[in-house]
Amino acid sequence: MTEMAARYDLRARSYGRCWAPVLAPAALALLDAVEPMIANAPAAWLLDAGTGSGTLAIAAARRWPLVRVVGLDISAGMLATLKANAERAGLEVQTEPADAERLPFADESFDLVLGHAVLHHIPDLPRAFAEFERVLAPGGTLLFAGEPSRYGDRLAGVPKLAAGTVAPLWRRAIGARALASHTDQVAEAALERVVDVHAFAPAELARLAREAGFAEVRVSGEELLANWFGWTNRTLEATAEPSDVPWAWRQYAYRGYLLLQELDRRLLEARLPAAIFYNLMIAARKPER
Repeated sequence: MTEMAARYDLRARSYGRCWAPVLAPAALALLDAVEPMIANAPAAWLLDAGTGSGTLAIAAARRWPLVRVVGLDISAGMLATLKANAERAGLEVQTEPADAERLPFADESFDLVLGHAVLHHIPDLPRAFAEFERVLAPGGTLLFAGEPSRYGDRLAGVPKLAAGTVAPLWRRAIGARALASHTDQVAEAALERVVDVHAFAPAELARLAREAGFAEVRVSGEELLANWFGWTNRTLEATAEPSDVPWAWRQYAYRGYLLLQELDRRLLEARLPAAIFYNLMIAARKPER
């Protein structure tokens, strides 16, 4: 875990620029899923495991002023970025530098443990799930989203390949220069090779939760059309000088992604097998005594 933490420390500032905006819409949708629980426990304790630069933790603190929000991450650099972002927003978020396999909290400390795009970075998942179960109070909720589906990740390679092929034509159409330096892309690729440990089948995620003692386990798919659309646009944009990409294009890409994400949610996610979606969401509950 030391190498992983060191790499995230180095990328803490650029992570907020490169990945936080991409992940934010799906991460923030996670809060909608737990709104009913917070309504019944307005002073709940919430643990954002693998908080990164704090998109989810800060949004939770802003949305629910009475909720005590704790952001946990292995990267001190990421937590420093979170602290700075929270202070600028006038919000209080407690931070803890630790990994999910060894949570520095007492038993039954939290009412809700959640995270976005974090489980696939954790080497020892059975131990992490056991820790989540330990720190949750009886009746507490576990919710993780944005976890890569093994089959869906393979499907996502199609729009990436297609976008890479037509990128020169796209740059010509919008009047953008080819990217002169690929430093950020190389660094991000190197980071992903180290930190992306798992991709999941839905049954694997469900089994991990049940074996840790959770009940009411549900695994669902997230993002199909939105994912294909998003990766097409992100692949195109990654080939151009950022300053040359028109604002109108960025608005089209962002708003189109949100529209298709909503279409996925309303029409497809309840009707198609979870395994074909790009991401998976797992929800579970710790049994009452």
